[in-house]
Amino acid sequence: MISKKVCMLGGLSVGKTSLVERYVHSIFSDKYLSTVGVKISKKTLAHHGTDITLVLWDMEGKDIYANVNLAYMRGAMGFLAVVDGTRKETLETAMSLREHALNVAGDIPSCLLVNKADMMDQWEVTESMLAPLADQGVPMLRTSAKTGAGVEEAFAYLTQSMLG
Repeated sequence: MISKKVCMLGGLSVGKTSLVERYVHSIFSDKYLSTVGVKISKKTLAHHGTDITLVLWDMEGKDIYANVNLAYMRGAMGFLAVVDGTRKETLETAMSLREHALNVAGDIPSCLLVNKADMMDQWEVTESMLAPLADQGVPMLRTSAKTGAGVEEAFAYLTQSMLG
């Protein structure tokens, strides 16, 4: 059995907990509960005949990235930086967290998740804002914790990247 620590990073109310709940338990709740500190969940999956346990560290959201406890990143093998597509300021927060996380943990696999794809008609995050990141090679997927769209793919992408 292989175990991989994965951190969920992002601003307040971007959907980190909802993405984890959708992935681990296949559920979604409209009730917003702010994460305090860190909440740890696990999901075991089979990958090419090997059992892998993803230990998901759902970290407290902060809109001021300097206050995030990036000590939680120690030992992480990968991370997902989450953006709320309906709030453009969360993109800057996620990118700052991504940069800080890479400084703390080294060049580990990551992916930027632009969440709330079920509400794209309300998105403030535009293609023109995302295009330069794609040009820089930042892996990026659109997800919806509510509908489940892109969630399995996001964790599968990160798992594959961590395993080489």
